[in-house]
Amino acid sequence: MKLTRLFSSLLLVFIMGTASMMAQTPAMPQPQEKIEVSDAELTQFAQVFQKMRMVNQEAQQKMVEAVEAEDFELQRFNEIHQAKMDPKQEAEITEEEEKKYKLVVAELESMQPKFQKRMEDVIKESDLSMERYQQLAMALRADQELQQRLQAIMQG
Repeated sequence: MKLTRLFSSLLLVFIMGTASMMAQTPAMPQPQEKIEVSDAELTQFAQVFQKMRMVNQEAQQKMVEAVEAEDFELQRFNEIHQAKMDPKQEAEITEEEEKKYKLVVAELESMQPKFQKRMEDVIKESDLSMERYQQLAMALRADQELQQRLQAIMQG
């Protein structure tokens, strides 16, 4: 869907903040081998993941509202944002667009801590520690069997 692709750029600001939140937590060793994950723990992860998606959807909506509040077309904001994030990409930007862009980015950055805290709270409310959640998330990136187990839990 075209709109989904437009969100990806908007979410970059949000994701960068989330990544910095994760970077501020103690360094986790990269899993060299498969980690043991019980079905109960994977179910807990799935529940947290679903709640995170809800927070993420709300964040997307608030970001779109922030862009539209400045009378910016979402697609044009994304074009400018992508050009700013990629030094190889160029975009002609008017002075007015530059001002609007800066206002929107400032607004998005001001929203970021609230959504980061909500994501942290979702994890804290679960039986998983922040470290274990991160460990499971990293393991899921590399372990297809674990991905399939998670998918089965989320569909069942």
